[in-house]
Amino acid sequence: MAYTIATGRRKTSIARVYLSPGVGNIIVNGREYQEYFPTKIKQFLIEQPMNMTQTTGQFDVKVNVKGGGITGQAEAIRLGIARALVELNPEAKPILKERDLMTRDPRMVERKKFGKKKARKSFQFSKR
Repeated sequence: MAYTIATGRRKTSIARVYLSPGVGNIIVNGREYQEYFPTKIKQFLIEQPMNMTQTTGQFDVKVNVKGGGITGQAEAIRLGIARALVELNPEAKPILKERDLMTRDPRMVERKKFGKKKARKSFQFSKR
């Protein structure tokens, strides 16, 4: 079976997406995506690239995702699916790029600095 493989990243989440011709099944870490992401917003994020390119129901998607939280994982999967669709059909790139689905979001959590409570928050200052 021929797969198209793509990677999506967001924050600390990494998603490996395997796209193959099929009937529209989306499997995330061995479970249905509705079960893995119970909220409708996360499910919409995952379906978004296929809805925009009118390829819903044409491909089976198998995803291995790790790291981060559910929002980061959902957005990593979205980027991976978008990249895989562009690899199969380069004409879909302008449609996906118009809605910022092809852009890797570089924002990461800032590291904690020594002498501080968090990345920027300081301990309470007492003058006397």
